[in-house]
Amino acid sequence: MRAEHGPFAGWTPAPHLRAAWRTALDLVFPPRSLDGGPAASAGGLPAELWSRIHFLDDPVCDGCGSPFPYDQGPGLNGEPARCAACLARPRAFDAARAACLYDEASREPILKLKHADRPDLGELFSLWIGRAARDLVVEADAVAPVPLHALRLLKRRYNQAAEIARPLARREGLAYLPDALVRRRATESQAGKSGSGRRRNVAAAFVVPAARRRQVEGKHILLIDDVMTTGATAEGCARALKAAGAARVDVAVVARVKEMGGLTI
Repeated sequence: MRAEHGPFAGWTPAPHLRAAWRTALDLVFPPRSLDGGPAASAGGLPAELWSRIHFLDDPVCDGCGSPFPYDQGPGLNGEPARCAACLARPRAFDAARAACLYDEASREPILKLKHADRPDLGELFSLWIGRAARDLVVEADAVAPVPLHALRLLKRRYNQAAEIARPLARREGLAYLPDALVRRRATESQAGKSGSGRRRNVAAAFVVPAARRRQVEGKHILLIDDVMTTGATAEGCARALKAAGAARVDVAVVARVKEMGGLTI
């Protein structure tokens, strides 16, 4: 690109600068749209779909990331505000953030990552989380994905949470712990289960292997997943990490269901 007017008239960026700029653009504007054709809008999302995604900004509950209708002011002892549900039943994790609401608009690209062999979308979602969970990212020592059971990983061929966590850790200069957590039994799908049913389904399902305990002992871990509905899976992971000595466990997801029981995931 050549500047035609002003102090940079006649200047053409060097080839390596143009290449770097194209690479940066590709992170935000991937070359494929959701239907596999040329990208139609930012992130490869069709313009109409992109405009309908409900991104979350403050104010949100510090405990679960649920949006507040208005600024609640400081919570107890001057701490960040928490919703009634988090005050009534404190979570096993310390704080949570979500980039957007899980609804009919965000559901499509998330399911593309999860079930339609589109791991490239993980890079885009990592950017979303990096913005929405900025306060948690800057305090973290390491990033860990919610694990899949070995049989499900073999069937799917990749862990969607890891495809988000890996680029996030690389970009933020954080330790990446892909195998710090293990799902030691094949749990049923969480879809359609109540909050208590989800908690029973993942009870004692996660563990930190003895050989990995040193990776988490005394560390501030940022746990990554694609969607949070009731938080049961994240709580199961947080309990396992804290049992292994983690000092703090925060959670960051691409999307959260606004009303518990929401859409099928």
